[in-house]
Amino acid sequence: MHILVMSGPNLNLLGTREPDLYGHATLDQIHDRLRREAESLGCTVECFQSNHEGALIDLLHAQRERAAGALLNAGGLTHTSVSLHDTIKAMPFPVIEVHLSNIHAREPWRDHSVLAAAVRAQVAGLGWYSYLAAFHGLIALLRDEQP
Repeated sequence: MHILVMSGPNLNLLGTREPDLYGHATLDQIHDRLRREAESLGCTVECFQSNHEGALIDLLHAQRERAAGALLNAGGLTHTSVSLHDTIKAMPFPVIEVHLSNIHAREPWRDHSVLAAAVRAQVAGLGWYSYLAAFHGLIALLRDEQP
């Protein structure tokens, strides 16, 4: 099972950008943790970060036939990108929206996600662990694991 892990603008600065809000973990450290977790579950992950909306869209298009699902932390594009929303809706696989901080407890304009209506679920507010929690949720969903 192949999973995309996609991060948008400014997430390449994790670990140094507002660590009081986003934590001290770097995006590379988060990706390494996800790769180890994926290997333990018999999955693969493809990790990608771009500061450009079109690059995220192009990757989703390119992975339509290969990926089983995706995690997406679109950063600031969460609140503005109709194009990403439309792309997610066109995907044949589930996409989980990921945020390190609780976007609903921040500035009022961050409270609205343009992507929310297109994604399968949101995981927010757990710091770097948001990625891991979303990953486990996606794998359970794809494997249709029942309690």
